[in-house]
Amino acid sequence: MLFLKTTSVTKAPGIYEVDIAAKPPGKTFGVYMATDPDNPPTAVLQALAAGGFQQTHSSGYTHKDRGKVLDLHFQKDGTDLFKGWKPEEAEANMAIINKIFTDIGVTVTPRVMSLAEAYA
Repeated sequence: MLFLKTTSVTKAPGIYEVDIAAKPPGKTFGVYMATDPDNPPTAVLQALAAGGFQQTHSSGYTHKDRGKVLDLHFQKDGTDLFKGWKPEEAEANMAIINKIFTDIGVTVTPRVMSLAEAYA
């Protein structure tokens, strides 16, 4: 679950927060979004699917400010060891992610999770 301060502000229609993160060692990134279940970001979800990203997690909850939230996680398998991304796959997949979010005005900053965060 993403740390979400409020549901009164969105980064884009239907999207409260976006995190592009990888478990250590940081070669294969996932897309983590906190979305508005009553106003889903359909175009983004379709673009992720078209880019080969598969939804791996979906969990709804009510935020402390009473707004509804749907956490969604997406992954894309690579051809490296343990389905990781090879360098050329990482470059292509990150270009897809950047285009999807840049097209809706959201700047993403990929990061590598801490060990505690990745395996909590």
